[in-house]
Amino acid sequence: MTSTTSMTSATSMRSAQLSEPGGPFAIVERELPQPGPGHVRVAVEAVGLCHTDDLFVSNLVPGLRFPLVIGHEVAGRIDALGEGVEHWEAGERVAVGWFGGHCGYCRHCRDGDFIHCLHLQVPGVSYEGGLATHMVAPANALCRIPEELSAVDAAPLGCAGVTVFEGLRRSEARAGDLVAVIGIGGLGHLGVQYAAKSGFETVAVARGADKRETALRLGAHHYLDNSAADTAQALQALGGARVVLSTASSVKAITGGVAGLAPNGQLVLVGLSPESTGVTPNQLVQPSKSLAGHPSGTASEVERTMRFSALAGVRPMTETVPLEGVNDAYERMKSGAARFRMVVTP
Repeated sequence: MTSTTSMTSATSMRSAQLSEPGGPFAIVERELPQPGPGHVRVAVEAVGLCHTDDLFVSNLVPGLRFPLVIGHEVAGRIDALGEGVEHWEAGERVAVGWFGGHCGYCRHCRDGDFIHCLHLQVPGVSYEGGLATHMVAPANALCRIPEELSAVDAAPLGCAGVTVFEGLRRSEARAGDLVAVIGIGGLGHLGVQYAAKSGFETVAVARGADKRETALRLGAHHYLDNSAADTAQALQALGGARVVLSTASSVKAITGGVAGLAPNGQLVLVGLSPESTGVTPNQLVQPSKSLAGHPSGTASEVERTMRFSALAGVRPMTETVPLEGVNDAYERMKSGAARFRMVVTP
């Protein structure tokens, strides 16, 4: 197929563009791009805002070029196909997440470890992201969206959803085990749902009694207010956690999570922080505890996350705004005021 295989006669598009680090976003109209070989153009229906976006907005990632269009939690429909694209059709519902394509030839790709590709592409960094009416992405970054999921539901699963789902799926936990999720925010509110739906005895850990009702409604069997009780002691009173999924970035949360593990337990970190964990070898060696970090997920893993979400009834809690409302939405996300994912609907 060639790039002339298109579903639209439009010649222009709109995007939320950053002209300089720190913003603000400005809505600009530009010529509609054509997908090159191996790429597709996606008509964007929803794009989630992620805390990781602040690394790009604040110009903390080497090699960024402004003006910049971010957005790596994208859901929409294929609008046009570039030359050589096979097994995809115009009109198909697709998502593109943090994983925005892999090279296919580096040593990690040759081992099938695409998420650690030495030339991993990330929308908004490697190419223009989804805060626009249209975006162009490599075909190997695409995943299919189940019909049970709306675009608004699907978009956050491309980064937040796959991160916590695969973090739990690859962990040491098995059905019936005690699993704690630290942090009930953009990641944690999905982590609680995935843990409960996977058959784990689920403990939600957050600050404040006001989050208890939400945590239980999401499926948690226990709620721990870590401002009123010691997390480690509370988890040990329940028998100790087989796995603690830490979506929080504070050292206190991490050290409390380690101390709350049962012997042979595992702390899985998905929240980013430049701080040292503060965990000592003495805390790990004798009780055979372990630490593990987990990144996002590949296109196939995003697809698996979406299939599980559709099957089990897991949905992100979202607030939606039009493209013109992106500045306010970004500030709500960054401040933590969003409950729990901000989604822009171009």
